[in-house]
Amino acid sequence: MSDGILRGRERALEEAFFAQQEEALVRRLREADRNKSRKEAIAAALPIRDEALLDRLVELELGPQSVAALALAPLVFVAWADGSLEPSEKEAVLRAAREAGVADQPEAMALLEHWLKTPPSPKLHDAWRNYATAIVATLPAESRATMARNTIGRARTVAEAAGGFLGLSSRISDAEKRVLAELEKVLAG
Repeated sequence: MSDGILRGRERALEEAFFAQQEEALVRRLREADRNKSRKEAIAAALPIRDEALLDRLVELELGPQSVAALALAPLVFVAWADGSLEPSEKEAVLRAAREAGVADQPEAMALLEHWLKTPPSPKLHDAWRNYATAIVATLPAESRATMARNTIGRARTVAEAAGGFLGLSSRISDAEKRVLAELEKVLAG
């Protein structure tokens, strides 16, 4: 082979190699941008500021709606725990949703409004439990603790929104305590 042909093929090989490297780099940059956007959407959907937890939720390819359902369904479970929904409980759930930025997500708000009109079915409880258990199992201990603390804290606020009699008894009913205990068990992993 002549030197010219060899050099030409060498150049073609190098160009193909660097084109492939460039393509891989562009793919990685696009993926990083997509992950950043998803992370920002999740952070906007819920008051999660734990970077490790946000990163893990992005790795699991969860969307903001899934994360919102994961975080808001427990509030509805607590609100309906005793079989009825007090106006103060409804307001506490809606306030938590507004604080979480869900008010800016029409689909999530429509779902939440439905949950506030109709008691959640056992299927919803089971679906949430199964989904939360699967998510929690993939989280490192610190992220799991953050998620549990945030979710249970909001649920406890809903439970405290109604109940008690003239301030003489616990504001949290036995049924609400049972739901809170179940949430703690599921979210503790």
